[in-house]
Amino acid sequence: MTAVPETMAAVLLTGHGGLDKLDYREDVPVPRPKADEVLIRIAAAGVNNTDINTRTAWYSKAVDQGTNSGGGSGFDQADDADASWSGTPLSFPRIQGADVCGIIAAVGDDVDRARVGERVLVRNMLRHYVDYRPYECWTIGSEMDGGFAQFAVAPSRETHAVNCDWSDDELASIPCAYSTAENMLHRARVGVERVVAERVLVSGASGGVGSAAVQLAKRRGAEVIAIAAQTKAEEVLTLGADRVLDRNADLLTELGRESIDVVIDLVAGESWPVFLELLVRGGRYATAGAIAGPLAQIDVRTLYLKDLTLFGCTFQEDEVFANLISYIERGEIRPLVAKTYPLAEIAQAQEDFLAKKHTGKLVLIPPAVKP
Repeated sequence: MTAVPETMAAVLLTGHGGLDKLDYREDVPVPRPKADEVLIRIAAAGVNNTDINTRTAWYSKAVDQGTNSGGGSGFDQADDADASWSGTPLSFPRIQGADVCGIIAAVGDDVDRARVGERVLVRNMLRHYVDYRPYECWTIGSEMDGGFAQFAVAPSRETHAVNCDWSDDELASIPCAYSTAENMLHRARVGVERVVAERVLVSGASGGVGSAAVQLAKRRGAEVIAIAAQTKAEEVLTLGADRVLDRNADLLTELGRESIDVVIDLVAGESWPVFLELLVRGGRYATAGAIAGPLAQIDVRTLYLKDLTLFGCTFQEDEVFANLISYIERGEIRPLVAKTYPLAEIAQAQEDFLAKKHTGKLVLIPPAVKP
């Protein structure tokens, strides 16, 4: 193993705002693992909506716009006091990066030294630091430093060894996007105790979470209808979708009322009410994002007269991430990586992410650790 240096390259988020708040440095102290923690030499880290939403303070309830509208410059109306996942102020500087893929370089007290050298993924919604209380979690890269660096620490129990032949950039595509998608499907019980294949509608299907949801829903035996730009339709079909509808299509005309069993939504916005019209009686709706805007109008009569169930999905039960590791090792899923960037080019990577011209994941690669 390469010796652990005193300092490292990392991107520091210096405050809420635009891309200028991302400060690439090469003199950041390397963290040291405490009891029950491991130190990971990071091989790759994916770019996610949550990284941008945290930087721009989009999680603040004072913001009512879609995520992209302030992705480059931030939101002037945001309130820093509630601009994080947890609703409490962030500490700056912060190293973001919800995806941590790498090799264990050192361990803290009470961790078996045999773990050094393992290739690992870190569960992004951490429970160790909140004593595994239900519906509480720390997000790596938000409540604690994450993967946009050469090294990061994480709880040993939530750092999973992975045995597969994937590239580092493929493996780094999994933690945030795939656990978010799998969690929605898990909560909505897609494919559980169903004799006939369910029809699942996935919005934002060309993005990291959406493309993961397409694969994971198909893995569960569903008929998958995806919503994406027509320029990306072929790629989304390759991921496993049975049908791709243009994001500007009239969904009621294309699909008909009460034609969908489960909606997996990442978009929300003004068009949101149509999803409830599409659902069958007893249908389920799950969301973990609001790219087009967080405010939507609901006709409560539709909700109760059709016996619908709505799931908001952030907290993840323990089996969600463990299941993902098993899917990887059994060869049941494979992410699509659109492009990789050196860590120093994080601003360009986030600009490209916001442009939404890609399908799949964008991934950052830190510089090699000098011997």
